[in-house]
Amino acid sequence: MSQKNSIKSNFIFNAIYQLTNILVPLVTLPYLSRVLHAEGLGEYSFAYSVAYYFYLFIRLGLHNYGNRTIAYVKDDSFELSKIFSEIYAFQFFMGIAMTVIYLGYSVFVAPRKELAIIFSLYVISGGIDITWALYGLEEFKVTSVRDALTKLLTALAIFAFVKENDDVWKYALIYSLGFLIDQIIVIPIILKRIRIIIPDILGVIAHIKPNLILFLPTVAVSIYKTMDKIMLGTMATEEELGYYHSCENVVYVPLALITALGTVMLPRMSNMISNKADKGKLDVVFEKSVSFAMFVSSSVCMGIMTVAKEFVPVFYGIGFDKCIYIFYIILPSCIFLAFANVIRTQFILPRKRDALFVVSLFSGAGVNLLLNALLIPHYAAIGASIGTLAAEIVVCIIQAAYVYKEANIGKNVVNSIPFLLAGILMFAIFFNYKPVIENAIMALIVKIVICGTFYMLLLGGMLGIKRLLKFNSIL
Repeated sequence: MSQKNSIKSNFIFNAIYQLTNILVPLVTLPYLSRVLHAEGLGEYSFAYSVAYYFYLFIRLGLHNYGNRTIAYVKDDSFELSKIFSEIYAFQFFMGIAMTVIYLGYSVFVAPRKELAIIFSLYVISGGIDITWALYGLEEFKVTSVRDALTKLLTALAIFAFVKENDDVWKYALIYSLGFLIDQIIVIPIILKRIRIIIPDILGVIAHIKPNLILFLPTVAVSIYKTMDKIMLGTMATEEELGYYHSCENVVYVPLALITALGTVMLPRMSNMISNKADKGKLDVVFEKSVSFAMFVSSSVCMGIMTVAKEFVPVFYGIGFDKCIYIFYIILPSCIFLAFANVIRTQFILPRKRDALFVVSLFSGAGVNLLLNALLIPHYAAIGASIGTLAAEIVVCIIQAAYVYKEANIGKNVVNSIPFLLAGILMFAIFFNYKPVIENAIMALIVKIVICGTFYMLLLGGMLGIKRLLKFNSIL
């Protein structure tokens, strides 16, 4: 993809990719919660979480390191092929090693061996997942089209074959096989852009250290994104894990757009910095990104919280009332995550300030791990939600504090106030409002329309007043 492709175009394609990546859990969750129930979803979530850790140890820090490195050299075809071959050689080696270890775990240690063995397909996918290279090349159209097709087929397969509460293994097989196919079909596309070169061993070794450095944040994030589910499964019950897993899949909706923005901007900002772009231009892009992230996080997250009482019984069915309270705790974390995501992908990582990134995420992971250990035994899924919220707050504050002056954090916080205030007032005013409509689905739709209209009118009014005040100050 040429540099002429706009940020807007890249964002749209990556947003499609991120949204379709959560399409299966989001569209199928109402069906699965009624068929597998909270306990079945808990079994699936525990087995998946363990497999995910092995997948992480194969990929290491490639999501950020591979993406950024490819973006720096994508204009030099020989250097691009050389760097890709060196990075992938180490990934392939890790894929073989981790798959062998995981199979040993599945046969001798796993509490549900059948599920663990099925998820070996997911672990194998880690050895051939080269999405990081596509991101570095800014080939977002490829990833979005690929993912949309495979996820659609996966969703159809779930509705067709998962029929009873003991069909958890079928759900795991469909998801894992779909994910594996997702990785295989892009290999020919990469081979059209990149020529495979037999890598020099010293060249491979040179990428290990920086890759491992950017793997540390991945480990830290996994502590409060994946380890909390493993801790819930061992310290509480699979039913509690099912509640938490169900809520998490809905939270991924606003995060998909925020993640799409960060994924698109990391290679673009890295390339701009490597070409010594004007600082003023970089600052403008940063400020616009913060405003967009605050708009998405405040509107969608506060919106879901506002309609949670109507949404949960309609979406999940009977027996998931606890999800309402989990939403109230975990959704505000998206606002802090959104702000930190812009700082991370558009300021810290493009400028290779990896140490700051590592410190901030491990600080959040430490807080999360401590709170999980203290709260999960007493409050189960509620305790895990509190730990996640605290972790995101800590990460955001540390990253913002370190780049406060350079990134004009104070100005960007002030610019975020209208979005946050509109969301908070929407929640406060309509929190207990219930439309006088017997049909639960229609009542939910009406409340969404009313709350959304209120938010947009209030936000529009505040932004209008802000522009007027700014105009008068110029005069």
